Amino acid sequence: MNVTFRQVEEKDNLALANLIRQVFEEHDAPQMGTIYSDPTTDNLYELFQTPGAILIVAEADDKIIGCCGIYPSDELPEDYAELVKFYLTKEARDKGIGRELFEKCIDLAEVYEYTHLYLESLPEYSKAVGMYEKEGFVKLNKPLGKFEHDSCSIWMLKELH
Repeated sequence: MNVTFRQVEEKDNLALANLIRQVFEEHDAPQMGTIYSDPTTDNLYELFQTPGAILIVAEADDKIIGCCGIYPSDELPEDYAELVKFYLTKEARDKGIGRELFEKCIDLAEVYEYTHLYLESLPEYSKAVGMYEKEGFVKLNKPLGKFEHDSCSIWMLKELH
């Protein structure tokens, strides 16, 4: 599989929304109170025009197979960003593509001079949570602020170098 990585483009909106919702359905994850039902999911290109934000798309054979981004969420301290929209198609998993997306986002967060990365997840994504822990994310007892996605029950933080 020949994979390329690039920044999100406006033409990606529908494919990304479909990918994200497909992953939720595949894992039987909650749809309400998550990105699944968030209206910004249909307009990710526009969302990631926010200064300090970036969404990386993985593509193979002209098909989007994954995405991962960093976003300076309003609820976080000024030098923190959130690791967001980390999703892969079933076919793209266990091939190192997710790790590469993840590492690109970590590197970009450091380029943007963020000191910490925060994320929220769900128990349904336990495999991803295990990867986050191996990569230095530490579980928190509560979220860092009040976020729209109130169905998330796993909160993690990583200090960047």
